[in-house]
Amino acid sequence: MNDSLNHGFSLPPEQQAIRAKCFHPTGTFVEFTKEAVEQSIPERFEKIVCQYRNRLAVKAGYRSLTYDKLNQAANCIAWAVLEKCGPGHDPIALLFEHSIDLVPAILAALKAGKIFVALEPSLPVARIERILQDSRPTLILTNPQSNIIANQLRLSSPQILNIDALEDSACSTDPGLALSPQAIAYLLYTSGSTGHPKGVMQNHVNLLNEIRSYTNGFHITADDRTTLLTSCSSGQGLKIAFSALLNGAAIYPVDIKSEGVAHLANFLMQEQITVYHSGVGVFRYFVRTLTGQHGFSDLRLIRLASQQVLKEDVESYKQYFSSRCVLVNALSSTETGTIRWHFINKDSVVTDSTVPVGYGFEDKEVMLLDDNDREVGVNQLGEIVVRSGYLSSGYWNRPDLTESKFRPDPGGGENHLYFTGDLGLMLPDGCLIYMGRKDFRVKIRGYSVELAEVEKVLRDHPSINEAVVMAPKNDSGDARLVAYVVAEVQPFPTVSELRKFMGDKLPGYMLPSTFVFLDALPLNPNGKVNRHALPGPGNARPELSSPFAAPRNSTEKQLATVWTEVLSLDQVGIHDNFFDLGGHSLAATRVVSRVVKAFQLKLPLKALFESPTIADMALLISQNQTKQAGQEELERMLEEVEAMSDEEAQRLVSSEPKNQNL
Repeated sequence: MNDSLNHGFSLPPEQQAIRAKCFHPTGTFVEFTKEAVEQSIPERFEKIVCQYRNRLAVKAGYRSLTYDKLNQAANCIAWAVLEKCGPGHDPIALLFEHSIDLVPAILAALKAGKIFVALEPSLPVARIERILQDSRPTLILTNPQSNIIANQLRLSSPQILNIDALEDSACSTDPGLALSPQAIAYLLYTSGSTGHPKGVMQNHVNLLNEIRSYTNGFHITADDRTTLLTSCSSGQGLKIAFSALLNGAAIYPVDIKSEGVAHLANFLMQEQITVYHSGVGVFRYFVRTLTGQHGFSDLRLIRLASQQVLKEDVESYKQYFSSRCVLVNALSSTETGTIRWHFINKDSVVTDSTVPVGYGFEDKEVMLLDDNDREVGVNQLGEIVVRSGYLSSGYWNRPDLTESKFRPDPGGGENHLYFTGDLGLMLPDGCLIYMGRKDFRVKIRGYSVELAEVEKVLRDHPSINEAVVMAPKNDSGDARLVAYVVAEVQPFPTVSELRKFMGDKLPGYMLPSTFVFLDALPLNPNGKVNRHALPGPGNARPELSSPFAAPRNSTEKQLATVWTEVLSLDQVGIHDNFFDLGGHSLAATRVVSRVVKAFQLKLPLKALFESPTIADMALLISQNQTKQAGQEELERMLEEVEAMSDEEAQRLVSSEPKNQNL
């Protein structure tokens, strides 16, 4: 195949070489031109139908539609929508499970000149109702499976249309409406910081430009067969579907929520899938089912999204897939579409735990800005800001939020800036490293902590597959770090082991107070980690290297009471290390203060760092019973200890030898 065209990619030679191998062996690739972007989605689709009428367009289970049949089905629904709602550029909702029925429904909404809002029936009813209240659709399209749910919703005005009720003899000709490429095509609802979902508006030309980059970057052809594992209520799902349907290729919807991934390997082989797309989390579950017996001889491309791709994911790709298959890591958002790609083959070397998101291409410029909107230098952390003429026009009914996230280009012209809220780091050669969310920067006892940095160190541990760190606040309003980890093999590493491993790389204030071990991280429908669904850390004693040992005497019982109350734990063993239990310097000041009061001893703060277990502290107390402090001296000592900041406490004990983790 001749790959002389670079299609706007600013890739270094080794990346270009890998991408050049990413093509269908039939060599039937046709470039998606810039001129083809300036039209509506139905216009492009109807031209493809004329070229590939009898080709397979979509297949799910035993059902399939050729391009001609898909177009006819979409036209029938479109005319029914126009009959119900009349002409006009108003929203309609699509309530379908992840099935073949959703595909003609999406096309029908666009052909009727409507703005579609795709909803998953598996979403909580309250969330569906909230989205409907915000988007105010005039019609809800469903099928028999979802019609039951639609009728349970508390709706004020929308009509409900079950597409199965349409007559087979209904008109199947193209409506032929004149649609502006700049018209809004759909709303995608994403989670909002206020707890309310926000609708991202995208127009026809933006999606077509995304499909152009996608087509030319991956050499999508009419001979490709593409998995559709991701919901079409997300930008990723729509991009996957239209990258096939606007090029004459076939898509294969698979509802892995109900079917699981155990059968996925055989499915890829039987259907001769050439392009695999999924979220990173789904890919990890999938590769765990593989035995190395599948050749996947037709698979030429694996595209992962939604979460950070890790070194372990690259190793799984190298282990189970052929040298003809290319792995692609990318960075995208609902508001911007794809902004970076990184191509990987069997010879690619990944040295860091996190895989780069790579290099850019035309129409999407990435800048990294500091808190004062000034560009940062190479190898410096900054917010990822995208400059482009192909950005979302903003948030539905949210001019305030739109104004805060989208800004005119200071240089003038039609470009705009979108402030993603993501953090990145640019290498000298222009390669971008994704570093997590900007709003995941938290204050822990006065220190600024990037949760992404803590997560990265955790993932570097050889036994940890995945890690998420949160910073919930306790009843006093103090934030603490809680790590949620998925371990590769059992038995899980102990908290003591993890703290020692992390303590060699991070300061004490960046070490999680609590570790929660999970079989898997909860995911949103778009494949991203659902942080709101993570369980509470609870008050149970963590799994430590030392087994639980109960107090043996009154002193140890009194100390155990102090420790459990300060650390908010159900129980504490006498050999448990205070800091492995989640203790930190400020908590240490509280413990020492209470011990001084209870035992009337002259005890320095350093005592807890030198005797970090109840057994050690009880021994220290017994050895110092003769060193009773006078009332005036006791009060002065308590004032000094209780007034200490975390930084002062850390500095006071910085020379102690027994606790190198802090």
